[in-house]
Amino acid sequence: MMDWEALRGQFHLPKGVIYLDGNSLGPMPRAVPVRVGDVMEEWADLLIRGWNEGDGGGGWMGWPGRIGDRIARLIGAAEGTVTVGDTLSIRVYQAVASALHLAGPERAVVLSDEGNFPSDLYMAEGLVSTLGRGELRVVPPEAVMDALTEEVSVLMLTQVDYRTGRMHDMAALDRAAKAKGIVTVWDLAHSAGAHEVDVTAAGADFAVGCTYKYLNAGPGAPAFIYVRPELQDRVRPALAGWLGHARPFAFELGYAPGEGIDRMRVGTPPVLQLAALDAALDVWDAVDMGQLRARSLALSGRFASAVAARCPTLTPALAPDVPRGSQVSLRHPEGYAIVQALIARGVIGDFRAPDILRFGFTPLFLSEADVDAAVAHLAEVMEREEYAQDRFRTRRAVT
Repeated sequence: MMDWEALRGQFHLPKGVIYLDGNSLGPMPRAVPVRVGDVMEEWADLLIRGWNEGDGGGGWMGWPGRIGDRIARLIGAAEGTVTVGDTLSIRVYQAVASALHLAGPERAVVLSDEGNFPSDLYMAEGLVSTLGRGELRVVPPEAVMDALTEEVSVLMLTQVDYRTGRMHDMAALDRAAKAKGIVTVWDLAHSAGAHEVDVTAAGADFAVGCTYKYLNAGPGAPAFIYVRPELQDRVRPALAGWLGHARPFAFELGYAPGEGIDRMRVGTPPVLQLAALDAALDVWDAVDMGQLRARSLALSGRFASAVAARCPTLTPALAPDVPRGSQVSLRHPEGYAIVQALIARGVIGDFRAPDILRFGFTPLFLSEADVDAAVAHLAEVMEREEYAQDRFRTRRAVT
């Protein structure tokens, strides 16, 4: 069995805080400041030579692929199929544009669902508008399978609904899509580091994800993109960036795509952010994803059962038999104010419009005692109607 207490000790957790928001921004691993500090010293001493000589002589320039291989292990991908850098929205745009090109011009419907993260939908909507053809079609999550028709070219889904936590069956949907010649794009923002993922077994064509949630790499940490090996040399990058060129330092005026996953690189690697991610990934060297998933379900199930017993006015966002990720979402008309009242007590979750209280369960740093204490605080907030105070109803910039 894994030593959960030892894993918890690898994180900086503020005293008096129960953190149930690792699904939005993970806490800082203790190794991160040391690692980032070391790289800052390299920058100070090596200056521009760090691109070739940093990281003990290997150079910073190769980090997107090296660190991508570390993420690949967590999503069931082979080495050489993941690269890291740029933002998740950029990665979504890359993946959907490449998928549309692979699907061909005969059909150009991008199918998604109402549980997809809005930024993904915005990217797809903007892309089809720029291309001047096709459409973005959005259906309820439970209707996706039936919506896989012959006119659909790309299936673009977030595996775990960011609001409710509903989890799609990636393998089943991918099989159904492939049977109709549909290219698949999966957003793993709420999957990578939360539960077992196997993009290889599922047959996913593209997968993207961020690293600042369950992977704990820090605010604004870079995103990753996976491309199925058989497709890598057929992919035409819509964002033909300098570092995706086959010979970036030849400074040729025309674009020639790099080999394999390297062609999905766009901008200059964010070295300090990648250093933080590299350190954060050290935690995962000792993690068995099967055990992590089992404990995640145990902790979230414990929370959900206790809330149902003690807070009857809070409604589960999902039916008990619907597969979910590593979160519990509850509904209440005063959801925002309830979350703010909890935060004032040191229990940090978050709110998603229009009425969802969202709580993430990350076994790397949460215990049964944390869960029980969080439920006790929530019950008191509801019983005393603390959320009715004006100070908890004033909306802040980030909810």
